[in-house]
Amino acid sequence: MTTDDSRTVAVTGAAGFIGSRVVKLLREQHPDWTVTALDNFYLGEVREIEDVTVRHVDVRNRPELEETLSGADVVCHLAAVSGVDDCEENPDRAYDVNVTGTNNVAWFCRKTGAALVFPFSMAVLGDPESFPISAADGRDPMNWYGRTKVLSEHAIEDFAAGAFPAHLYLKSNLYGEHEIGGRRVSKGTVINFFVSRALAGEPLTVYEPGTQARNYIHVKDVARAYVRSAERLFEQLEAGETGVEKYEIASEEDPGVMAVAELVRRLAGEELGTEPEVKLVENPRSAETLVDSFEVDISEARETLGWEPEYGVEDSVRELLRAKDE
Repeated sequence: MTTDDSRTVAVTGAAGFIGSRVVKLLREQHPDWTVTALDNFYLGEVREIEDVTVRHVDVRNRPELEETLSGADVVCHLAAVSGVDDCEENPDRAYDVNVTGTNNVAWFCRKTGAALVFPFSMAVLGDPESFPISAADGRDPMNWYGRTKVLSEHAIEDFAAGAFPAHLYLKSNLYGEHEIGGRRVSKGTVINFFVSRALAGEPLTVYEPGTQARNYIHVKDVARAYVRSAERLFEQLEAGETGVEKYEIASEEDPGVMAVAELVRRLAGEELGTEPEVKLVENPRSAETLVDSFEVDISEARETLGWEPEYGVEDSVRELLRAKDE
């Protein structure tokens, strides 16, 4: 049985938007745990988190990866090429990182018995056919990013059977920012994109038809779920449990993209004194989910992990707009 001062959690993608927040929370909430942080610095810019130095390690390099992960009880595998456009433009890189890299991590877990946390994104679903959405829904990805995540999901299911416990997350669309060492960490997701355009006094461009809905979840809420997973996975390791559990993490807000743009415009008027123009533009993505509702069932995360979303879109947008003056 592990004790608090002998527990080790490794986080891949630790220099990135979510990974850096996860490392920060782990250090704050479990100071006795050892945290190993690694990233290949493809996009992630964070290098130090609390007292943890992010090590330059690529998940595609299996010998170096396994050496770095050695001794880990739980691995939060967050390293990925996550942009839909990036995956389309660099399909080999996306495959090597998202599929081969994930297989490398899962193989390490199978050999050592380490537990695994892995997000596989709403992109695996394609156009949902029923609501509320759940992790049990069929897989029909509409882009290469989603396909790489489906491949990884299936691989982890096979690797974990009889060998280690794993939590797989169907995660909705991210937004928000957080702070590491006095530096704001963000990412150009839909809501963040609109806010940055508003701050720059530029038009908020909405892809046609504008009614396409998305569910939005704050990065801080996502990180809390992953830390809660690590806590539960230690319990499962001690109980000798193996196999996957799947969770949905989302909010109860699923507005259309145009509605989000209009919200940002209104709040910009209140906070900045000027309302940016909202423009409907041609949609360059032929393979995009166009449903006008995106309700997600988060009951499993509530009941098993004790997790609830804490952040709302309107308050978070206000906070992002106000941060300009700080």
